[in-house]
Amino acid sequence: MRLRNVKNKEEILATSPYFVSDPISYRGQFQKLFPKKQPIYVEIGMGKGKFLIENALRYPEINFIGIEKYDSVLARCLKKIPDSIPNLKILRMDALMIDQIFDHEVSRIYLNFSDPWPKVRHHLRRLTSKVFLEKYDSIFSSDKEIYMRTDNSELFIYSLEQFSQHGYGLYDIQFDLHKNEDSTLITTEYEDKFSQKGMPIYSVVAISSGVQNSK
Repeated sequence: MRLRNVKNKEEILATSPYFVSDPISYRGQFQKLFPKKQPIYVEIGMGKGKFLIENALRYPEINFIGIEKYDSVLARCLKKIPDSIPNLKILRMDALMIDQIFDHEVSRIYLNFSDPWPKVRHHLRRLTSKVFLEKYDSIFSSDKEIYMRTDNSELFIYSLEQFSQHGYGLYDIQFDLHKNEDSTLITTEYEDKFSQKGMPIYSVVAISSGVQNSK
């Protein structure tokens, strides 16, 4: 996918109160970024931010952090955020760095329409591969919770297998999430586009209890 450039993206990032330019300096202390100490939910690969922003507005009792690695995508998201959402922050980083940024402080991860990396030699780059599941182990504060949605059936089946092998229980497995209308469901930009075309959306909640906090 070709990314369109955003004019003045550097200025947008530098002046936004939601953008955290040095996330590694907050490792283990991300609660300091928020006025209230609350559970932290992280969306990896937030895109233009629709899902993240709507969640932050609807659930003020949760602190939300979005992760994206492309400046132009970040700028588009930051331009859309309304004023005064105290429970929302945005980070620029590669997901491979996640265990170097967070330290036993995340309560939930959202993986929405992640890159499926279809070639077998690239499967370990998938955000549900054992490489990433091992990284997530060190960022969760207690129980591990991963909420996943995708339009890619092969990635979905692969992810179910990886979650299960890594000790997760699988809940609320959906092979057509939008089959029944749910006005309360918060969707992503990709999700809206795919579902309008009649494409099935796959989703699962993966949970593993009893994470040991080493701090």
